Amino acid sequence: MRSNPTPRRKKRSLPLRLFRFVTRAASGIVVLLLFGFGFKQVESLWHNPEAVLVLGGAAERERFAAEFAKQHPDLPVWVSSGSNPEYAEWVFMQAGIDPNRIHLDYQAVDTVTNFTTLADYFKQSRIRSVYLITSDYHMTRAQVIGEIVLGSRGIDFHPIAVPSNRSPEPITKVVRDAARAMLWVATGETGSNFANRFR
Repeated sequence: MRSNPTPRRKKRSLPLRLFRFVTRAASGIVVLLLFGFGFKQVESLWHNPEAVLVLGGAAERERFAAEFAKQHPDLPVWVSSGSNPEYAEWVFMQAGIDPNRIHLDYQAVDTVTNFTTLADYFKQSRIRSVYLITSDYHMTRAQVIGEIVLGSRGIDFHPIAVPSNRSPEPITKVVRDAARAMLWVATGETGSNFANRFR
């Protein structure tokens, strides 16, 4: 009596296998970063912030930062690619902030470059800790990028979320920009041209 041959398992298509590999790798990265947040929060207790970093993209962040700067009168404030200079300067002037404390930087073209354009400057200036101000819906992505980019330069941060009525950003944006931040750490390039093409 002949036994039935063992049924062969169907081979999965290459695109499906590649998709599953990328998904698992991305999930692993996100889990590692989340564990890293806990360590960073403990480590940051030893460093008092020496500057304020405001991520551009919404005018309310600058208004919030101006009020925040009043409560922290000894800290310089960097606004990365925010509102036009006239408006930004007016916001801080209205709050009574010394113009010499305000640094408007317009090198960044997106969230990843908000960090990469200033990380080395902060390191050279011996800034080891910053307050990070951005909108609440944007904070997860900013924290992940900050952990990679600022963390690679030995800089920690204290997140300060600006309230909004918007839903948190999708995880796909977080994963994409985490990969771009790691690319910058490894090569000095952020892939911003590539990212803009697919935005």
